[in-house]
Amino acid sequence: MNPIFKTIALLTISNVFMTFAWYAHLKELSSKPWVIAALISWGVAFFEYMFQVPANRIGYTVLSVAQLKIMQEVITLAVFVPFAIFYLKEPLKLDYLWAGLCMLGAVYFMFRSKL
Repeated sequence: MNPIFKTIALLTISNVFMTFAWYAHLKELSSKPWVIAALISWGVAFFEYMFQVPANRIGYTVLSVAQLKIMQEVITLAVFVPFAIFYLKEPLKLDYLWAGLCMLGAVYFMFRSKL
């Protein structure tokens, strides 16, 4: 499998775990002390790192660190928006579109040498 596609797949899985680690406690553990939420989030974040570290190692064979970071941020937004809307029941806002367009600009500048 192409290293870029493998990196994208692993970063996407990593970001699903990351998003749950960072935000699911707001819905699921809001009545628990924050330290309980933090410990559970750390447990979930372990799985994030189990995908993120190999993703970055594989990606670094063909991409720069800056390109990896921008790729990760785009994936984060792509994972976060559906999570916020469907899981946390946040309203869909145009701000997500504007943020996505800004990210496209960042992608262009980081990857323009490869175009």
